[in-house]
Amino acid sequence: MTSIIQVYLFDYRREVMHLIPFSILDLSPITEGSNAAQSFRNTLDLAQHGERWGYNRYWLAEHHGMPGIASAATAVLIAHVAGGTSTIRVGAGGIMLPNHSPLVIAEQFGTLESLFPGRIDLGLGRAPGSDQITARALRRTLSSDVDQFPQDVVELMDYFGSGQTRAVRAIPGAGLNVPVWILGSSLFGAQLAAELGLPYAFASHFAPAQMMQAVELYRATFRPSAHLAKPYVMLGFNVFAADTDEEAQFRATSMQQAFVNLRSGRPSRLPPPVDGYMSSIGPQERTLLEHVLSCAAIGSPATVSRDLQAFIERTGADELMITSQIFDHSARLRSYEITADIHAALD
Repeated sequence: MTSIIQVYLFDYRREVMHLIPFSILDLSPITEGSNAAQSFRNTLDLAQHGERWGYNRYWLAEHHGMPGIASAATAVLIAHVAGGTSTIRVGAGGIMLPNHSPLVIAEQFGTLESLFPGRIDLGLGRAPGSDQITARALRRTLSSDVDQFPQDVVELMDYFGSGQTRAVRAIPGAGLNVPVWILGSSLFGAQLAAELGLPYAFASHFAPAQMMQAVELYRATFRPSAHLAKPYVMLGFNVFAADTDEEAQFRATSMQQAFVNLRSGRPSRLPPPVDGYMSSIGPQERTLLEHVLSCAAIGSPATVSRDLQAFIERTGADELMITSQIFDHSARLRSYEITADIHAALD
């Protein structure tokens, strides 16, 4: 009887993993000793490898004033990646809408969709992706704040519509099918995505605290729309995969150092990995990292496979957005290759 149950569970896990697409989230990291130009070359190389390995999407995130993140001009970098690939979907995960007028984003992504039809995604967030001083420099005024976010989303989506509901039109943009996602790390985004009938992406890779509550709220209150018939949840997940557990734990220390630096008010470029990092920091920093990495798999292929399956079974995610902040580009490629191999092995 036990063996029958074990076989059933194994088949169930194979089916779950098979049905869930894996995608890539890239911050185009600037490593210590390098520069943005090299980051962009690495980004395109990773996207091309990810396309060959079967990843579903390649998303880039908008951040400003961050020494270790090169993807500030997100739409420009999306064009760079889409132009160097042919099948993988490319998009923003996300555009921080309070930094921009909805019309400008509609025109930018209308342009991208016109250049690369059927391959562009637009994820929208309501955080500035920067500190308040940088946010003011971006917008010149803070009058268009996060409280305006729902109205800005509706206005942006209206620009993509084919009707003549506005005196101002997005050209290009009007009449184009650019899928819009709501991004979030709290309950606010879950409520808005459910109300508008849009797909929802939760930033569990760096802010996992409200993940399950947000997912449950989104699914429970989802209203079908012309955009989406039923709820669709994508969750961020950190993967640091290597040939051994020890190497993976070593590679993960770059992200750990960068995150502690950021939360300590000392944002930095992505530093090289170091031995014994976790034992060198205080209890407050360890608690912070343990919380952040509660949505992570760090280890050999067997370890990562086990942790990925457990996360999918716990959350019921419809798709995973894999992020892997690794200093060495070849090791980062290897991490994504191992993750793709795990997914393919369960096909």
